[in-house]
Amino acid sequence: MNKPLRHIAVFCGVMVLALLIRATWVQFVQGDTLAGNEHNRRVQIAAFAQPRGDIVVGGEPVTGSVATPGSDFRYKRTYKDGPMYAPVTGYLSQAQGATFLEGVHTKVMSGKDDRLFLDRTKSLFTGETPRGGDVITTIDPAAQKAAYQGLTDLKAKGAVVALDPRSGKILAMASTPSYDPSAFAGISKKEGEEFRRLDAAKDKPLSNRALREAYPPGSTFKILTAAAAIEHGVVSDIDAPMPDAPAPYTLPLSTTQVGNDVDNALCDKVSLKTGMQWSCNNVFLQTALKTGNDRMRETAEKFGFNHEQFTPVRSAKSGYPARLDKPQTALTGMGQGSLTSTPLQMAMVTAGLANDGKVMKPYMVEELRGPDLTTLEKASPEVLDQAVSVGTAKKVQEMMEFTASEGTAKKVRIDGVTVGGKTGTAQHGADVREQRPYAWFVSYAKQSDGTSPVAVAVFVDPADMDIERSDIAGGKLGAPIAKAVMRAVLKK
Repeated sequence: MNKPLRHIAVFCGVMVLALLIRATWVQFVQGDTLAGNEHNRRVQIAAFAQPRGDIVVGGEPVTGSVATPGSDFRYKRTYKDGPMYAPVTGYLSQAQGATFLEGVHTKVMSGKDDRLFLDRTKSLFTGETPRGGDVITTIDPAAQKAAYQGLTDLKAKGAVVALDPRSGKILAMASTPSYDPSAFAGISKKEGEEFRRLDAAKDKPLSNRALREAYPPGSTFKILTAAAAIEHGVVSDIDAPMPDAPAPYTLPLSTTQVGNDVDNALCDKVSLKTGMQWSCNNVFLQTALKTGNDRMRETAEKFGFNHEQFTPVRSAKSGYPARLDKPQTALTGMGQGSLTSTPLQMAMVTAGLANDGKVMKPYMVEELRGPDLTTLEKASPEVLDQAVSVGTAKKVQEMMEFTASEGTAKKVRIDGVTVGGKTGTAQHGADVREQRPYAWFVSYAKQSDGTSPVAVAVFVDPADMDIERSDIAGGKLGAPIAKAVMRAVLKK
């Protein structure tokens, strides 16, 4: 063989060897990864090859599956009361993927979970269509309806979260404006256009405001300010006047004065309890300043700030900054400045105080159930932290209940039921004179034994509402919704 032919032969041999190595690598090393890749059309076809398990609320499925003739994807998802439950279920779309519970527990509902191996094996021998498992939620359908209806009646952007303080169960999670996941569950051109329209909409209907959006909490944060001050011994007597808290209040290191929504005479140098009653900014600015940045942040973190929560759907992190100067620290006392919170987080704060200072980990999945109704996984309550002592929590409860009976939170009162509440109005944006403030409301209800079965946080963004600025207040917009949600839970 001459030299050129020898070179060509060697080259061809090397290329064949490389091809064999590559084929072996793809088949045996990368095989499982490629087979399970979400962009592998075979995987997508398999995902929609049979009816899927359901998400269950109050014993009834709020999801379903319907046949789609003429498509490789044989079944697509349907939703009952889709807009109301979208913040819980999320969506499952043949084109857009899956979110929230549809995404987190997709293996259980598709039947691909390892715990369903025996069911899959059995179907191979019986010829039966494999079935997926169900996700049993903690959502109370009556509370969810009250929350969603309250927001939609306002025609406002907003969110509601209701918790059982004793366990951490999420009883309601509503967000408006919402969307119907059924509208783009398939792969048609029309459904794709609908998703793109929703995704580009200015009012962000696809966004879960209850979990994924953080806002300044305004005066609802005053309940945490009070808890931090009492817990750290800054305030020992909630009825004692505060001579160092004049109204209006001048921020430290500045000439900026902060007034109140009520007559300053009602707030001038008053006690912490009276300051809560009338939501006196001066009282809580000074209280936060005296408590200090480090102790305020420490208490906030015990309630869940600066940490993501997994319900099992991940929430955005609520933020209490690590380093603040004196004016910024004072401003956090009234829920302003650099402070941000999700509605879930403020519900956790309220629930923790109602539960005598013990904050429970929030969760919205009670049980994962196999197609034969066997339990695959059962949730159990988990303590997140003992944020403050029982004594501290009792004092904050006393103030919140006084505020509901004799102060700014009167609209949340329920006959025959002990209720605690706190209003909130939060300024935001570069020019607070131009931006309409957010309205907040938090509350809880007590049973005769002193325990609380429900705590609620309501957030309303009135930017697009046909309402006078003077009517934007947590007590006016949020309290009726919180009351309706609590009554729905108490009826049980």
